Amino acid sequence: MIEPETKAGYPCWATETIRYCDTDRQGHVNNAVFATLLETGRVPFLLSRERPILTAGTAFVIARLAIDFKSELNWPGTAEVGTRVRRIGTSSMTLEQAIYQNGVCAAMAETVIVAMDETTRRSCPLSPVAVARLTEVMAGDAG
Repeated sequence: MIEPETKAGYPCWATETIRYCDTDRQGHVNNAVFATLLETGRVPFLLSRERPILTAGTAFVIARLAIDFKSELNWPGTAEVGTRVRRIGTSSMTLEQAIYQNGVCAAMAETVIVAMDETTRRSCPLSPVAVARLTEVMAGDAG
């Protein structure tokens, strides 16, 4: 997983308010909540009504999610989630995300997402429109 060189390396951003109920007995945000924050960062980009990626009859499913915890997140406050595309495959994509609070990177994540045909429930190729949209937010040094 690539380290977050700067926040500028992530073209898509979402902000989420941290809730008191997100904390655990140690007083910091529970590790399971990090996955929810990452979802908050992915969904507006992947399911955008203005610039859709999915075609009719398809959906996205997560095949892999890896999270590296870097520092605590605390309540009260907000979390900023940056998202970029690392790799585009035939039927899948790899996203990299970073969660920040007060300018400090709290976590890095890598997610493999597969396009799925909703009828067959099997993977299907990404459409040319999807590939074009994903390319727009591809990490600069992806190869």
